Amino acid sequence: MGENKILSWQMTELKGEFQLKETQVPELKDNEVLVKVAGCGVCHTDISFWHYGVKTRHPLPLTLGHEISGTVIEGPDEWKNKNVIVPAVLPCGECELCKKGRGNICQNQLMPGNDFDGGFASHVIVPFKYLCPVPGKVLERYSLAQLAVIADAVTTPYQVIKKSGLEAGDFAIVIGVGGIGIYGALLTKILGARVLAIDISDEKLSVAKANGADATLNIKGLDIKSIKTKVREIAKELGASPYLWKIYEMSGTKAGQELGFALLSFASTMSVVGFTMDKLEVRLSNLMAFDAELIGTWGCKPELYPEVVDLVTDDKLKIDQFVETFPLSKINEVFKNTIEHKYSKRSVLVPDNN
Repeated sequence: MGENKILSWQMTELKGEFQLKETQVPELKDNEVLVKVAGCGVCHTDISFWHYGVKTRHPLPLTLGHEISGTVIEGPDEWKNKNVIVPAVLPCGECELCKKGRGNICQNQLMPGNDFDGGFASHVIVPFKYLCPVPGKVLERYSLAQLAVIADAVTTPYQVIKKSGLEAGDFAIVIGVGGIGIYGALLTKILGARVLAIDISDEKLSVAKANGADATLNIKGLDIKSIKTKVREIAKELGASPYLWKIYEMSGTKAGQELGFALLSFASTMSVVGFTMDKLEVRLSNLMAFDAELIGTWGCKPELYPEVVDLVTDDKLKIDQFVETFPLSKINEVFKNTIEHKYSKRSVLVPDNN
């Protein structure tokens, strides 16, 4: 394929098969570059668009995919031939929220695969203002395609961990150690926490334990009261304080969110990272009684991306064992298998021409 064409797999209808489309590369705007995609991760948000009826801001048909790494092949000279990670949230940089350091929720933000055609394609056109360069050193250990997960799966938990005020020695409880949660467990440990990983999968918990989690707890079949008792016991065994717990809900399930709220105690903080359309019935007065905090997060502001890249470059954060690559032409198969929970690793789709 010549570089003047884009091959993309477009979503045309809810739960329908992705359709291959070939288009000419349009003329770039002054603030844009053309990125040759190395890899694009399959995120729960993509699944929500495709399977669960969450609306994209751009009408269908649309090419999904916001977890993108690649190489700039057209644009300003200072960006040409640079390997980059495309932030999943691209703020304007000029509005009130951006100027207050909250660019991740900029109301003028652009999200690949939501506001415009994303990364399940051979190429993607993106604004260059917030692209994150990839140093050559990190490519000695990882392929550029593997690094696509930094665009969301790694940076999203990193932002909320920093936002929660985690300090060394804190007791960090990570609920759900799947595609994003595993990085939450790893990052809290890297930042000095005593880490408890909670899930209903022994396999996922074993991976978390092997990669630094201080303790694990399989809660399958347990009621809330039993779980709370076990968590308190684990905190005591780890020498952690009974106060100031940092709870990270990363499962994106009603049960996970209910558990996270139930674990709130004195001066603790619950961070909601996982997404679900389900509604909960909770007693908000618990926040008052415990002087606790409940916070959310959306993506990651681009300013934090270099910090995450540095952790990977310095080999403090390892990502290869949590990533599995597939040819982009297998997108329909990969999405169906993801719905059926057939993968234990983050799926990254690699364009067939790479």
